[in-house]
Amino acid sequence: MAMSGPHKSSHHDDDEFAPAVFSEINITPLTDIFLVLLIIFMVGSSIVVEQAQGGGTGVRVDLPKGAAKELHAAPRDFPVAILKDGTVVVEGKSIELGALKERFQKLAKDWPEAQVIIQADTGVAHGKVVEVMESAKSVGIERLAIATEE
Repeated sequence: MAMSGPHKSSHHDDDEFAPAVFSEINITPLTDIFLVLLIIFMVGSSIVVEQAQGGGTGVRVDLPKGAAKELHAAPRDFPVAILKDGTVVVEGKSIELGALKERFQKLAKDWPEAQVIIQADTGVAHGKVVEVMESAKSVGIERLAIATEE
């Protein structure tokens, strides 16, 4: 028995099951990516600013108060930071006194008028500052300065 007439489906029901076409773009993932990039750049820029304020050593030192004139950084200046725990830091890296003396020898050879600027934390023992000064003097560096805050 062949069916003919109204029971045979002649119209297309395929349109009901076709995938829907989206007419708008979901920007939520894009917004999330931009927020993460913004946070990364904010953190990165704050690290760069902190290193720039460290006076060339890349570490934060709590300087003692003083009435000395402000030092203007010159290319021949060589900053040496001494942290509260007695660690000596040059160019953002911890260094031993023997290696520091070698750096002073190279500095005295390359720049005879070089000035060593000692940035000692307020909690540093006086003896540690004197050791750094003596190692600079022993290789012929005559110009020494101690950084202070006004």
